[in-house]
Amino acid sequence: MKTFAHAPPPDTLPADHCRNCAQRLPEPTPPFCPQCGQETRLRAPTLGEFAQQFGGAYLSTEGALWRTLKLLLLQPGVLTRLYIDGRRKHYVLPLRLYLTISLLVLLALRLVAQASLEAPDAVRMDGPAPPNFELQLIAGSAGLKDGVFYCQGLPEPLCKRLKRRIDVKPEAAADAVRELGGRFMGNLGLALFLLVPSFALFMKLVYLNRRLRYTEHLVFGLHVHACWFLLVACTLLPLGGAERFALLAVPVYTLMAMKQVYGGGWGWRWWRAAVVSTLYLTVLSFAMVAVALYALLT
Repeated sequence: MKTFAHAPPPDTLPADHCRNCAQRLPEPTPPFCPQCGQETRLRAPTLGEFAQQFGGAYLSTEGALWRTLKLLLLQPGVLTRLYIDGRRKHYVLPLRLYLTISLLVLLALRLVAQASLEAPDAVRMDGPAPPNFELQLIAGSAGLKDGVFYCQGLPEPLCKRLKRRIDVKPEAAADAVRELGGRFMGNLGLALFLLVPSFALFMKLVYLNRRLRYTEHLVFGLHVHACWFLLVACTLLPLGGAERFALLAVPVYTLMAMKQVYGGGWGWRWWRAAVVSTLYLTVLSFAMVAVALYALLT
């Protein structure tokens, strides 16, 4: 069979030949090439067709995305349970679901943060008052107090590098903060993605008696984090004050998902959730500090 690489240039082919594989088409001309399967009646797509292709590929997928989101949000843990039981065909795969949701939410967060920093008077460090800025790290802190740089509890080489980044002229401080915020948001997604394997490891440690594989705990972590991202996205919407309850729903959702996937009594579930939360928040703190330092020092 001729391939695209071996086919002659399309503009040299007769009208009754396939533009993709150069195969001569039978009469009457079929809608698709019998050799390679490409359409035979080619034309530039309309904007409506582009929109239809986008919707069919990313939004519809025969209802898989909407079916998955409905199950993810309204029945905590059921999507993970179905995946572990082998019922996967009609739902979006865990990693693809997580990546899609996290990328969209992180993009929304970055746009909101950028709009906030670029709003008039959002960051005023060039006025009459000396600029003040503080970066809290695990071992110490650094920043500007009344326009004077300070660094406490941190190694001297790190203090020197932070001084070069933070201790700028007052008229340039606002731009420096905006640039720092952009770099921080740009690296936040990777840090959060690396937290999912840690979460799965903690779940395996507290549920060793369930004899589940690590990858099955990882599926649970991907589903839970995907829902967390959606709840965070709700905080960006003007819901008349209801958006404040979105973050409160995070622990409730997680406990209900744990019940569905792992079973067991509420007492042990609370204890396991407390252990996982402590370990996870510790790793999260280190990750946020690492992202902040990377944004400052690069």
